Formats: sequence, structure tokens, C-alpha cells
Amino acid sequence: MSLSARAEESEKASQGLLIWKVLKNLWDPETNPSGIVSLGVAENRLMHDILSEHIHQNLALLNHAFTYGDGSSGSNRLRESLSRFLNKHFRPITPIVPAHISITNGCSAAVEHLAWAFANPGEGYLLGQPYYGTFIEDITARTGAKVVPVPFHGVDPLCNDAVARYEEAFLKAQAEGTRVAGLVLCNPHNPLGRCYSRDTIIGLLKLCEKYQMHFISDEIYALSVWENTIDTGVSFEPFTSCLSIDLAGIIEPSRVHIVWGMSKDFGANGIRIGAVISQANQSLHDALVPVSLYSSASSISEHAAANILDDHDWVESYIAENKRRLARQYESVVSWAKSKGITYRPGVNAAFFLWVDLGSFYKALHPDAATDDLNKTIATTLLKHRVFLASGTAFGSEEPGWFRIVFSHPEAYLREGLERVHAALTEL
Repeated sequence: MSLSARAEESEKASQGLLIWKVLKNLWDPETNPSGIVSLGVAENRLMHDILSEHIHQNLALLNHAFTYGDGSSGSNRLRESLSRFLNKHFRPITPIVPAHISITNGCSAAVEHLAWAFANPGEGYLLGQPYYGTFIEDITARTGAKVVPVPFHGVDPLCNDAVARYEEAFLKAQAEGTRVAGLVLCNPHNPLGRCYSRDTIIGLLKLCEKYQMHFISDEIYALSVWENTIDTGVSFEPFTSCLSIDLAGIIEPSRVHIVWGMSKDFGANGIRIGAVISQANQSLHDALVPVSLYSSASSISEHAAANILDDHDWVESYIAENKRRLARQYESVVSWAKSKGITYRPGVNAAFFLWVDLGSFYKALHPDAATDDLNKTIATTLLKHRVFLASGTAFGSEEPGWFRIVFSHPEAYLREGLERVHAALTEL
């Protein structure tokens, strides 16, 4: 039986989705010693012991969980719990109420819903380089929208000067006939692991107002901001949520939307809970009701998430311990990079990534390696040594040779992966 044209395109795309093949064959020293060590997937595995204990001790499902519940946009309880949680930790100018929130089965669904809601097929979204690679599929795969990459040509992508680069990309796309519907930001940044300054965010908000664009801020790593004591002489920005900025005189509030979920700050990718927070656009929430049937979270996941968010003292303790563990693992991976002479992008104080220049290290040992195929060559060599990293090519890196290392793993697993990376790079 023949597939539709869009299904055939998706079938072809599936052949390049290495991540799912890796996840089916993860290394375990006892049960799968020939498996692949993955330091390429944005999962925080450092707190699973504490998270598992809380969920098991507090699940206690009500019969209501076995029904369609309160609708596909999220249970009343979870939206109330999330409102209280966000009001405490994101310090919004305008208090969040349940009506401001639509629940999804993860933040990819939330981003896709927003991309679908504001752009017609063929219209675009500004996305600064390097970017979270899956944003491409989130924005384009089923919506018909497209990404307008923003190169920075040596300018720090998170500084005030970057705003002008966004405007240049907007004007270029407009001149080429592409209507740009919005700007998508990941703050804290994936893969750079840093936070945007309040001034930079305001500059980008003003740019969106100037050109009548929507501003979408993915703040999924908001509470995974920790103290960096390793990189000296670097200025560290604290996390600033768009919710905490008074938008008066900056941008029409109906064009500002925030995404958050349980996947990263609570190390719970598999629970599949995400949220669209939009405080001044009821039309958006209404438009999402019919399509939310295809992105609704399970009642069990919603119940578990609400149990967590409602346990305020436990949440405070969890966040603090998570920050300590992330800082410790950052120190471990940086120590490894320095000991091997591998260049990395310093100044990280959020999320769980180290942006490393494996290309320069590899070229020094393999001077005949072609620069054009450098990332592909290194990625192939890494897989030969049964270790997986996310290539900068998938993140729109402006320079070849860069990769993202995820360090939020138990020490033994992280060490095994790093040893394999070094072995792959030094193989002659």
C-alpha cells in the first residue's frame, strides 16, 4: 500500500533518527555490556532515586484517573498545582491562574502547538544558532512552517548585540518573501548551558513588538541553574523568566508565551508533562482545545506531577540537591576536558551540557580529515567505539567540529562514556 506524500517524507526522515536506535541499545555493565553509552540525549539521571521514591510513596490514584478526566488540556488539579508552583519559582509580574495554562504530553508538543497556532504553512520562526536540534521538527514537521536560522558571525548569541543579528535575519527572510511569525528562544540555552540577561530578553521582546512577531520562550531548564566555581573570570547570568518582566511599553502581552515541563528540572522525560503558559491570549488556549486530543497527558502522569508540585518542602529540597549534583558533574566533565586538552565553551551555569570542540582535537591527530565532513567522521568514529554524542551539525553550529556532551549521569556511566570518547578521538 502506498503512503501519502507526507508519510513517505516522514519515512525517509525516520532513517536518520539515530537517537531512537541508540536508546534501544543502551550500555549496562551487567545486562548489556556491548551497548552504546549515550551522552547525547538531554536527560537528567542524577535524581532518579529520590524521584522514584516520592512517586511510589504518593501515587494513590483516584478512580477519576481512569476516565477522560477534566478534558484533554489538563486536569483541573494539575493546572492549579502548576499555577502555584510557577508563581513561587518564576516570580511572574501577573499571577498565573489555571486558565493561563494548557497541559501537553511534553514540551515538544507544546512548542509544536505554538508553531501551528501562529504560522501558516510556509511562514517562519527565527531560531538562533546553535539551537536545540529538535526545535526543527517541532516547528516544521507537521505544521508546514519553517525555521529561519539566525547566524551570529562571532557575536555571543546570548548578549545584547545578538538582537541586531535577529533583526538582520528577519529582514533577509522578509525580503525573500517569507513572513516571519515569531521568535523561539530556549532560556536557559540548549546547548550552551547559559542564561539570557534580562536586557537581552527585553531587546528581543521589543524586536518582536516592532515586527508584530510572537515571542516563544522555552524555559524547560529554569530551575536547573547552579553555581559554577570552575570557570574563573566569567560573568554568570541568573535565570530571568519572561513571566517576571513587566511587558508594559515593551510588547503586547498576547504575543508572549512560555513553555515549561517536568522533563528536565525534575529529571522526568518519561512522565511526559509539558505546559503552554500564555497569560493574555485566551484565543490561543481555545484554539488548542480541539487539537489537544492528540497531545493530552495521561491521567497517571498528571496525578504524579501534581503530587510532586504540591509537596512544597520536598520540591525545595529536590531542587537544591539537583543543583548540587549538576555542579559536581560539570566539574567532573570539565576536569576530563582539561586533562585531555579538549577545548570547551566556558561559562556554563545551567542545564546539563558541555559544548566541546572535538574537531580541533581530532584534526590535530588526523590532519588529513576533511573539514566538510568532520562532524560526520567524528560521529561515525564515536559510534564505532559505542558512544553517542549529539553533533553540532544537528544544532546548526556555525563552526564544524562542535559536539554537545550531556553530563547529568551517574559518575561511573559518565566516566565510561568520556573514556570511550577519548579512545575514539585518538584512534589512528
